[in-house]
Amino acid sequence: MGTGAVVTIVIVVVVVLLLAIGVIATYNGLVKRRNAYRNAFAQIDVQLTRRHDLIPNLVETAKGYLQHERQTLEAVIAARTGAVTAQQTARGNPGEPQAMRQLSGAESALTQTLGRLFALSESYPDLKANQNMMQLSEELTSTENRIAFARQAYNDSVMAYNNKREVFPANLVAGMFGFAPAALLEVDSPDTRDVPRISF
Repeated sequence: MGTGAVVTIVIVVVVVLLLAIGVIATYNGLVKRRNAYRNAFAQIDVQLTRRHDLIPNLVETAKGYLQHERQTLEAVIAARTGAVTAQQTARGNPGEPQAMRQLSGAESALTQTLGRLFALSESYPDLKANQNMMQLSEELTSTENRIAFARQAYNDSVMAYNNKREVFPANLVAGMFGFAPAALLEVDSPDTRDVPRISF
């Protein structure tokens, strides 16, 4: 075997090694970004669970004062049930577009029914003055703020992951290894972007 053949083999081996290193580095980068957005979703999950756990206590407190408003209370409980179901689906598939749309819609519906409950409670001064109701309202407001911050962190992580998987040559590696695009967790409509107004 001549010197030229040896040099050619060495060059081919070096090129193959560099390509392999590049693919491995890209793959590992995609895994890190995917894990980052999944971790960010876990933070949303914690806050949503807290929000959902507060609602039965809120409804129970309001029930004594809003006996003639059963429909509103039942709507809040139904919306909570839908949100919990959507949360469980999203927990199993963070970033999956259908799961994120379902979660966004369910949480928006819950926010709207809570808004109706708080608007209705304005007509009941005794309920507004109830210490337990005031405390639950403050906790809910705090939780809503945490959800907003967690959602922003999640969306930032998803954007970083999607950008990484779409650029060349990472898009080739993403296609080979099945790195699907991740979906943002968006608020359905402008009127649900604000947390429920609570003025106790």
